[in-house]
Amino acid sequence: MKKQPGMRESATFDRDVIHEIQRAAEKGIYDIRGWGAKRKLPHFDDLVFLGASMSRYPLEGYRESCSTAVVLGDRFAKKPLHLDIPITIAGMSFGALSAQAKESLGRGASIMGTSTTTGDGGMTPEERLSSKHLVYQLLPSRYGMNPDDLRKADAIEVVLGQGAKPGGGGMLLGQKISDRVAEMRTLPRDIDQRSACRHPDWTGPDDLAIKILELREITDWEKPIYIKIGATRTYYDTMLAVKAGADVIVLDGMQGGTGATQEVFIEHVGIPTLPAIRLAVEALIETDMHRKVQLIVSGGIRSGADVAKAMAMGADAVSIGTAALIAIGDNSPEYEDDYNKLGTSAGFFDDFQEGKDPAGISTQDEELAERLDPELGGRRLANYLRVLTLEAQTIARACGKSHLHNLEPEDLVALTIEAAAMAKIPLAGTDWIPGNKSY
Repeated sequence: MKKQPGMRESATFDRDVIHEIQRAAEKGIYDIRGWGAKRKLPHFDDLVFLGASMSRYPLEGYRESCSTAVVLGDRFAKKPLHLDIPITIAGMSFGALSAQAKESLGRGASIMGTSTTTGDGGMTPEERLSSKHLVYQLLPSRYGMNPDDLRKADAIEVVLGQGAKPGGGGMLLGQKISDRVAEMRTLPRDIDQRSACRHPDWTGPDDLAIKILELREITDWEKPIYIKIGATRTYYDTMLAVKAGADVIVLDGMQGGTGATQEVFIEHVGIPTLPAIRLAVEALIETDMHRKVQLIVSGGIRSGADVAKAMAMGADAVSIGTAALIAIGDNSPEYEDDYNKLGTSAGFFDDFQEGKDPAGISTQDEELAERLDPELGGRRLANYLRVLTLEAQTIARACGKSHLHNLEPEDLVALTIEAAAMAKIPLAGTDWIPGNKSY
């Protein structure tokens, strides 16, 4: 309906709110989707770099190198991960994703010398074969978990929370429980499978420390142990992860989008990635563990500028999920007609949980999954990772830095008061950090 003169939309009950009330009243169940928080949040776009000119010397891009290598997990592990780039692939399960998608992610990551992660539900042979560096996720569900796969992995990631749903468990709907998924998870086919929100064998950091020792013994102290937290009480969670014995901390902000869950969770639980990084770094500095326990940041990483900004704020590496799926073909205009049949459009599809993805990525439908060529998907992901790396290097050189890890908060300024306060980065053109107690 065309808006008529004199019609005024309510800021509290706008058309989206009215539509959701009507949907809830009709269906009697909360809405589930993926794609992360859609509300506008302070993010990396609210920060800019101070490139070198007179007071700082830039590096010559064609003659002076800028290193990107990173070592993850050298606190206790005998075999830490040595990655060529500081951009890793986040955990997304086989079950949520097709086998072809998992293989694509492994192929692309391996081409660029970085790692990928299993997700809930266990390790597939295709994923292990295609991944040069594979991180094995240990989640509360224990679906598909076995000690042999732990030993086959290159690192272990204990998942305590996700940015899309910190404090909440997951759900894999029955239409995505194929024979193979059911067998791997030792659960019945076609029945919704819920993942618990907390691990069954510990209730706090002291118990977790015991579990980490158990994992180290199972793997002969070779594998780095990551702890993944959803961004909420980030300062204290980071400190407790260090106390429990983590080699690496993975921090997932509320923009993390591959975990399909209730929309009320996605939009109203957790904090943005920007303040979460700062809080985690402060905790690591407070415990004298910054750069000793590595910090991987995920949740809304899209470009090389985002990578560089996260690292300037103190991260050692970043992890991507949604962007990686887009790179291998998610929401491609090639399948616009199929998206239209689902009542959506390329660029708007977010019902990952339904198992009807036309691109063959978030599905267990064999005919749809066959649309995704793992070799082509891997090449596309490698191209994307290469561009992110080149963009981050270009920015680092412009700031006079010979390694991405040499970027620092001093290289950044904020464009908004909110971002300045959250990141504790000065507002551009001033030395003012809102909320700084020295003012």
